[in-house]
Amino acid sequence: MRNSMIYKKLIPIFCISFMLMLTGCDTSVIAPTSGVLEGRQEEEQAAEEVQQAASDDTDDGEQASVSDEDTASGDDAKEDGEKEEAQVFRSLFTGEEITYNWLDHRPLAVMLNNIEAGCPQSGIAEASIVYECPVEGRITRLMGIFEKYEEIPKIGSIRSSRDYFVYYALEFDAIYAHFGQATAYVGELLNSDAVDNISGAVSGINEPATNAFYRSSDRKAPHNVYIDNEGLIADREKFGYRTALRTGFVEKFSYPELGQRVTYDDAQDAAVLYPGGKSSSAANGFSRVQARFEYNPSDGKYYRYQYGGKHIDGETGQQLTYDNVVFQYVDGIVRDSHDYLGFGVMGGSNDKCIIFTAGKMIEGTWSRPDVFGPAKYYDKDGNEIVINYGKTWICTIWNDYADDVVIE
Repeated sequence: MRNSMIYKKLIPIFCISFMLMLTGCDTSVIAPTSGVLEGRQEEEQAAEEVQQAASDDTDDGEQASVSDEDTASGDDAKEDGEKEEAQVFRSLFTGEEITYNWLDHRPLAVMLNNIEAGCPQSGIAEASIVYECPVEGRITRLMGIFEKYEEIPKIGSIRSSRDYFVYYALEFDAIYAHFGQATAYVGELLNSDAVDNISGAVSGINEPATNAFYRSSDRKAPHNVYIDNEGLIADREKFGYRTALRTGFVEKFSYPELGQRVTYDDAQDAAVLYPGGKSSSAANGFSRVQARFEYNPSDGKYYRYQYGGKHIDGETGQQLTYDNVVFQYVDGIVRDSHDYLGFGVMGGSNDKCIIFTAGKMIEGTWSRPDVFGPAKYYDKDGNEIVINYGKTWICTIWNDYADDVVIE
C-alpha cells in the first residue's frame, strides 16, 4: 500500500503532461522523457513569441517621433536635481552582487563524487549551490551548480547521473555534466532534447562529449575523472548549447536587500545539523558519510564536515562553508536489486522542508509544480521563506528516514 502511494507521488518526475498508469513495481517501464520533452518544446515556443514581440516593439519605437522633452540634455536633468544611481546587479543563484556580464549566464550542473576514495573534491568551493542526495550503497552523491565554471581550473572528480539530479538541474536551466549514468532510469532523458547534456563517452550515451573530460594519475578509476575547461567549452559549442538563461527564468530563492540580513529572532536555534543522524551505520545515505553542519555565529556560516573530519576543497585545502542549508523532505523508492533509488523531486504544497539560516531553523513546506521551474519554500503562513544571500547546500531527506535527522 505504501509503495503504491509513493509511486503516485513520483509520477510527476517522469511524466509532467499526463498521468501514467503503473503496473506492479517495475519502474523501468516508465518513459521519463514523455512530458519533459513536450514541456521543453513549449518553453522554446514561448521564448520565440516573446522575442518576436520584443522585435515588434523595437520596430514601432524606431518609427515613432522623438519629442523635445525626450531629448532634454543630461545637464538639464542635473539642474533639476535628478541624479542617476549606479545599477546594482545580483546573482540569480546566490543573491550576491555580480557584474552585468554574468547576470543571465547559464550555469553548469556537475555530478561530483562523494565516496571517501574520491574526496576531497576539486572546485566544489566555487559552486553557488550544492545538492546532496542518497544513492545506491546508501552513501550520498553531490551535484554542484557553478555560475562561473569557465573560470574554474579543475572540477571533479566527476561521477555518474541519476534522474533525480537531472530534475534538480532543470530548476536552474543548467547544462548538465556527468560521466556515466544509471541508463535504465535516466538514459532516455539524457539522450533526448530535454536536457543539454555533457556526458563522457560511455555505454548508453548517443552523443558523448569528446573533449570535456580527462583522467588524472593521482587516483584510481573511477575516482579520477575531471573536467577539462577548454574541452568543455569546445563541446558546448559543438552541441550548440546556449550560454544565456532561457526567457522567463524564475529565481529559486528569495533574498533580503544587499547589505541586510534576515535573523528570524523568534525562530528556534539550530547550531549543529545531522541530516543522517549521529550514527555511522544507518541506511539513509548521510549517516555513512557522517555528514554534519556546524553554525559559526561569528561569521554566520555553516561549516561542513564528513567522514570524521572537515569537508575541504581539494584545490584550496579550505573547509567548505555555506550561508544557508536546506533539508528538503521527499518520498523515495528502491527500484531494483541493485539498490537504485528514485525520489519525488516534484511535489505539491504538503511536502516538508526546513530552512537553516543565521543559526535559526524555519520549518515549512516546498512546492514544485513545474518541471522547468524551481522548488519554492514556504513558511507555515504560506509566505516564501527569505534566506540570506550567499551559497546554499540542499540535502534531500528521504521521508522513510526522517526520524534519523538530528538538529541541536
